[in-house]
Amino acid sequence: MRRYAELAVRVGANVQPGQLVEVLGRVEHAPVVRAVTAAAYRAGARYVDVYYSDQHLRRALIEHAADDVLSWTPPWLLERAKQIGDERAAVVALTGDAEPELLADLPGERVGKARMKELAEENNRQINEQLNNWTVIGVPNAGWAKQMFGEPDADRLWDLVEYCVRLDEDDPVEAWRDHVARIGRRARTLNEMKVDTLHYTGPGTELTIGLLPESRWQGCESETAEGLPYVANMPTEEVFTTPDRRRTEGVVRSTRPLALYGQIVRGLEVRFEGGRIVDVKADEGEDVVRGQLQTDEHAPFLGEVALVDGDSRIGKTGLTFFDTLFDENATCHVAYGSAYAEAVDGGVIDGVNVSTVHTDFMIGGPEIAVDAVTADGTLVPLLRDDVWQLD
Repeated sequence: MRRYAELAVRVGANVQPGQLVEVLGRVEHAPVVRAVTAAAYRAGARYVDVYYSDQHLRRALIEHAADDVLSWTPPWLLERAKQIGDERAAVVALTGDAEPELLADLPGERVGKARMKELAEENNRQINEQLNNWTVIGVPNAGWAKQMFGEPDADRLWDLVEYCVRLDEDDPVEAWRDHVARIGRRARTLNEMKVDTLHYTGPGTELTIGLLPESRWQGCESETAEGLPYVANMPTEEVFTTPDRRRTEGVVRSTRPLALYGQIVRGLEVRFEGGRIVDVKADEGEDVVRGQLQTDEHAPFLGEVALVDGDSRIGKTGLTFFDTLFDENATCHVAYGSAYAEAVDGGVIDGVNVSTVHTDFMIGGPEIAVDAVTADGTLVPLLRDDVWQLD
């Protein structure tokens, strides 16, 4: 746990001496929160502020609160969030749901709407203005393990997480440097190609996503506005970019379950017209997605597209983690909702989606072929049978 915390602090968030640090976790994550806090102080943090959340409190809100409170942001929390940005704090956020289907019996539309909109807007602003160096890590626990394995074997899950984040290497920091460099080369290759559109074909999927001329592919490593590097997701295996929110057409079927707001969405199928999601179907959890898409006017548009091949450590496990941080790094994915301005020359320009929502869902795998069409009309295969075609 100490090694994990050190990796998150020194490679992920890249905490600097004298910096304020925010740690976000659920009550079940307390042992790792403590380890991260200690690691941050060892890295020279001036002060570490911890904010705990509890899904049972959220359940009570959804069950009993008035409709107009579901998306309300307490002003003191909004002020705190603004200070995190103003102070250019480092942020370490923890994921790993101890009760993945705690909210499954509640009305899906209320579950989908129950998030603090103003707080989400502020957090998105800070991300797009690149104010903070931040990272997200997963915390193994018995409930998460039971969702994956059918039994609460947290030790088995710890072994998997250790492999996925390269803690099994003799020198994890050096292993991450090599990994960042490899994914960075892939991003540079895509940028040199000047991709105009991406095409996905496979069972239940016939999808075209248009990019902006200013779209830029990014690898594992990001930078703050002041040039401080950090790795936002640990693990991460993707190259990603920001699409033109107006240019997505067709239908796509999710290839993995999606853990969303205390429910599991299975068999998700989404249809786009003129960039907008116009129809949603799912075997389970459809109402949660529909409720989320009603959060704001731009929630039904794409904000991210990411490519992941079969060399992904997460994908190689052959398992579904029921946690987006891990599952999105097992295979290709897209996200409806807010875009990442860092992946666009010029930031939030016309065509870049701005929303209080950002939800990734997985659309790749061996049966999905992915092609790029360049600005001059050349068709270039990118993925076949989960194998990257450009190396």
